[in-house]
Amino acid sequence: LLGLIIIIAAFLRLNKLSDNPPSLYWDEASLGYNAFAILTTGHDEHGELLPLARFIAFGDYKPPGYIYAIVPFMALFGVGEFAIRFPSAFSGILMVIFTYWLAKKITGETTVGLAAAGLLAISPWSLQLSRAAFEAHLAALFNLTAICLFIAGIKRHYFMPISALFFILSFYTFNANRILTPIFILVLLVIYWKDSIKIKKWLVISVTVGLLLLVPSLSYLRSRESRLRFQEVTIFTSLNTITKANARIMRDGDTWWSRIIHNRRVYYAKDFLSHYADHFKGEFLFISGDRNPRLSILDVGELYWFEIPLIIIGVILLLFQRSKTTALLIAWGLFAPIPAATARETPHMLRTASILPIPQIICGIAAVWLWNFVKTKSTVTKRSIYILVTLIVLVNLLYYFHNYWVHYPRDWSSEWQYGYSEMVTKVREHEDNYDRISVTQANGRPYIYFLLFNHVNPIVYMNIRKADRDWYGLWNVYGFGKYDFTEKPPVGGERVLRVKTGSNSTNKKIDEVKDPSGKTVFEIGE
Repeated sequence: LLGLIIIIAAFLRLNKLSDNPPSLYWDEASLGYNAFAILTTGHDEHGELLPLARFIAFGDYKPPGYIYAIVPFMALFGVGEFAIRFPSAFSGILMVIFTYWLAKKITGETTVGLAAAGLLAISPWSLQLSRAAFEAHLAALFNLTAICLFIAGIKRHYFMPISALFFILSFYTFNANRILTPIFILVLLVIYWKDSIKIKKWLVISVTVGLLLLVPSLSYLRSRESRLRFQEVTIFTSLNTITKANARIMRDGDTWWSRIIHNRRVYYAKDFLSHYADHFKGEFLFISGDRNPRLSILDVGELYWFEIPLIIIGVILLLFQRSKTTALLIAWGLFAPIPAATARETPHMLRTASILPIPQIICGIAAVWLWNFVKTKSTVTKRSIYILVTLIVLVNLLYYFHNYWVHYPRDWSSEWQYGYSEMVTKVREHEDNYDRISVTQANGRPYIYFLLFNHVNPIVYMNIRKADRDWYGLWNVYGFGKYDFTEKPPVGGERVLRVKTGSNSTNKKIDEVKDPSGKTVFEIGE
């Protein structure tokens, strides 16, 4: 049965991986090109040799984990969507296996492990993460692996340093896990305190391994770039909150008690709690999911409707049990949204990705309890319940998969910057006949797609690019070689191949790129 679950998980994650989502969005393209650059030259797109703490990329300073994970698969599968997304898809498959092991280990029941693994295999949350190059998903795998190894290390002590290694890998893969990693380590030490003090030598070795592996990141974490990245997304730098607090203090006469009641830290705390609670709302979990179309199909929540009663029953069972299992699952589920709660945009399924597979394990516990409960009923009652449950589950699955495979790639292709791959290919067919290729930036960062799909050597690109950085450290690329992204008019008698968005936008139309719904995305003309 576990083998069947793994096969289903692999099929749902690998089938047409290059085609749905329908295109690489710019962050995927950036991850892919930097992986290509490392594979072919050892340098990133800015000429840095084997960066360890971060990749500059667009100036958003990406953690290095996912980029290095792409490299071997790009060497195996070639440059393209499949190789770039494969680490995330493979993470989803491995998470199903580790979920089975963890659920079975902490509950002592194989059936709970199978139920939890099966639910994760078909989970909308897991599938949405698995089918695109999301750093958060690879970090979630590392986090799950580290916790499994920690628990295994209580009896087989040599697993402890390997657990530390995987915690550090999650730290180097997604920014939210830089907050989560120390929290989860502390939670595990508290829950398994009596077991941990018996293996102090191995814990010292593990801590030493972890600290040594953190050394390459220290200079970056202290840098202005790291602080800017945090300030861009955090609620704790919101000027609106400070303005509101100061206005209310002045309105109360700037008294000592008004400075306490209307202290900006009080408002920040309220904002944090509000954002934290957003991740447990029914709309997010069961109705529409994340509001970003790249992170949800918007017609289904992160979990299925049939999981609502399972979540409720599972939490009640855990609370009555009051064991280490209860402490681990509840603490994991409650602490995982903390990094997401500090951000301005909530709820956010990427920043809470490391909560997986807690909902599925809780549902698995409830499902097995219900199964055992129903088995005590009469044959007619059992058959009626089995038929009803099967119908409910099938309706949920059919609704989700129909929307994901039929409507999602058509309705939301623009959110995935659809058309860049096709446009680059068409431009390549004509560019030798022109002096300059003028490409609009209306759809965002075209340069990274020309670098990726034309396999441009990063060292060559560094020497011919026209680019600068703004105050926030973001790179603005205006062109390289023949490619110009400023849309300036022709000079003298130069022949210009122009790429613009929409239709009827060039002087002499040569070709066009249409999205899955038939709408023109790019028009190529002279």
